[in-house]
Amino acid sequence: MSLMTRAAPALFVLLWSSAFVGAKYGMPFIEPLTFMCLRFTLVTAIFLGLSLIFQASWPRSWAEVGHIAFVGLLVQALYLSGTFIALSRGAPAGLVALILGLQPVLTVLIVSALPGGRVSILQCLGVALGFAGLILVLWNKLDLGEVDNIAIILVVIGVCLITIGTLYQGRFCAGMDMLSGNVIQAAVAMVVTGLGAWSLEEMRIDWDDRLILSLGWMVIVVSLGAHTLLLFLLRSNQATKVASLFYLTPPTVAVMAYFMFDERLTAMALAGMAVTVVGVAMVVRGK
Repeated sequence: MSLMTRAAPALFVLLWSSAFVGAKYGMPFIEPLTFMCLRFTLVTAIFLGLSLIFQASWPRSWAEVGHIAFVGLLVQALYLSGTFIALSRGAPAGLVALILGLQPVLTVLIVSALPGGRVSILQCLGVALGFAGLILVLWNKLDLGEVDNIAIILVVIGVCLITIGTLYQGRFCAGMDMLSGNVIQAAVAMVVTGLGAWSLEEMRIDWDDRLILSLGWMVIVVSLGAHTLLLFLLRSNQATKVASLFYLTPPTVAVMAYFMFDERLTAMALAGMAVTVVGVAMVVRGK
């Protein structure tokens, strides 16, 4: 196993988790769909330039293009936009993270139901243990008071979309070139979020240093780094194992928030982190 393969899961969790911190800086100065459209416009341009420089291979048929574009629609355009809109509507971040934490559970259910799909008992126990740890981590952050129903519906739909999208990516886009594939997926997300922003938002931008920093972080670190690592992991591992890594996102965000925003870490949260890590380890070890 290469060093990149060994380091990819931990690096992915770290970079993916940073998206929640990075977005916090930029959202007060721009509407969510406008932010997403601007982000994906820059991502498309960067990956297109890299594809030309490194002479990336492109899909050989329109069917391949369709598969890649479909994943971009689900994972980048719809899932991310729905999550950002939900947070901008005041949905509690802890509740959003808990709902998104259902992805490994959904992945296990779908994989076990597919023809030839097999999930071991150890992996099922790991998924359950990971979700229990997630609840402990987020327990003090859950606010179940007045909740925007539309926001919660968007998050529930989003977790279904990213679950289907990652499974679809592993099944139909395994041979996708990382550079040209990202061009197609980011371009789809750019068009969809652009149409959404044009029809639903005023598209006003208050240019601020924090917005520029947030946008740069989301483009370079998250889109170019974390998303590319996700595609790499989906080509290298089983879907259930990759999905289990999303359990580690809320604990990682909690640690980042502790150092950056001085948010308190309770003993229950620390215990939940340990439980979550054990659960993920069981999924990864399971055959």
